[in-house]
Amino acid sequence: MARTAAAGREPYEPVLPEEESPAVDSLGARMRGRLAGAVPALDPGVPGLRVLVVLGTLAAIVAGVLAWRARPVAEPLAPPMPVGAASAVAAIPSPSPTVSVVVYVTGKVRRPGVLSLATGSRVADAIDAAGGIRPGAKPGALNLARRLVDGEQIMVGAPTPATPGDGGPAGSGGGGLISLNSATADQLNGLPGVGDVLTERIIEFREANGGFQSVEQLREVSGFGEKRFAEIKDKVAL
Repeated sequence: MARTAAAGREPYEPVLPEEESPAVDSLGARMRGRLAGAVPALDPGVPGLRVLVVLGTLAAIVAGVLAWRARPVAEPLAPPMPVGAASAVAAIPSPSPTVSVVVYVTGKVRRPGVLSLATGSRVADAIDAAGGIRPGAKPGALNLARRLVDGEQIMVGAPTPATPGDGGPAGSGGGGLISLNSATADQLNGLPGVGDVLTERIIEFREANGGFQSVEQLREVSGFGEKRFAEIKDKVAL
């Protein structure tokens, strides 16, 4: 029975790999031939390679230049202002325009004339600006420390104003009285209770009104009360 079964079975044959068909082989050969023909076309050769290298180098240089120009530039910062400096700067007052007084210096000075001096100057400053007192002369009745009044006349070397009852110099009225219309600032300043401020106001009043028309007009000068007017009304004249 074993032999019969063996006899009825087909003999065993090993399976071998199939051989490539001629058609497949021919197609592969054609493809390999085409690739082989295309490869030389892709090869740039030595001259072409040099051109590619040069172009690549130029492109890298251009990119580097553009990147360098586009880089952020640090700007220097101003030094910090000390604490309190801003308020100190704001507190500095702006310079005010220069104010001056104009006076006429005459008499025993070297260069008499009309002079312009800074406000707050003294009689001594006006005399110095006029060249000083002449050799051998004296300032006379002038108060060298008195502040100047704009528009006044400074008579250098004039004698001391006369007291009532004596003969008076120029600027004095009849009987030795001080003339309100022609007295100098120093003569007016010598009146009882009259200082620099009232002297300036008397001069301003007579210049603005063309002179005093009566002694009683002193009451119209700012700062003259009845008591002060009573003290000097008998010592002044027109």
